[in-house]
Amino acid sequence: MSDAVSDQVSTFVVDGVGAQPQRASVTFLGVEPIDVLRFAVGDAVVYATVGCSRHPMSDPGDLNPDPVRGPRAEIVVRMRGGTAMPGLPRRMATVAAAPAVEGLILTDDALLDLSEPTWDGATCTAFLLEADELGECPLPEPMDAVRFLLAIPITANEAAWVRLKGAPALREAWREAGIDVTDPQRAGAKL
Repeated sequence: MSDAVSDQVSTFVVDGVGAQPQRASVTFLGVEPIDVLRFAVGDAVVYATVGCSRHPMSDPGDLNPDPVRGPRAEIVVRMRGGTAMPGLPRRMATVAAAPAVEGLILTDDALLDLSEPTWDGATCTAFLLEADELGECPLPEPMDAVRFLLAIPITANEAAWVRLKGAPALREAWREAGIDVTDPQRAGAKL
């Protein structure tokens, strides 16, 4: 069933983005492979994971998690093109594997601190999650739909701001400063 979920998610993403992707596969010990699809769309680049949603996310304290029902998610990163971002697919796969490895439940406003650059040479070291425009991929009943979460790369100072004031406050600071979070060369918000 997990391969059927991944195939359905992959088809949904390709149809939703409207382009054919390049595909990278990342494997972690003890976890099924996570694929990262890379799409060049106009002057933008879109990355999406496929594999996180094979199984529902569950609380690590639950000794008997439901193998069918429960939240499912995949990660999406949308950036302006033209800048190489080596290592980003591996960092995304790490985040996508976290529910299986660490029992993490990915959801809106979650702050995921990588403690390393989001890609080699990046000033950002964390991701802030929010709903992505891809929406949800329906799955056969009784499985929950797969939610696509936009992972916005953020700096260590911005991550600290999220911890202190919350994700909405950071988004407001970005709006006030006119910061384009899809710019891989952007500076962090002055907080």
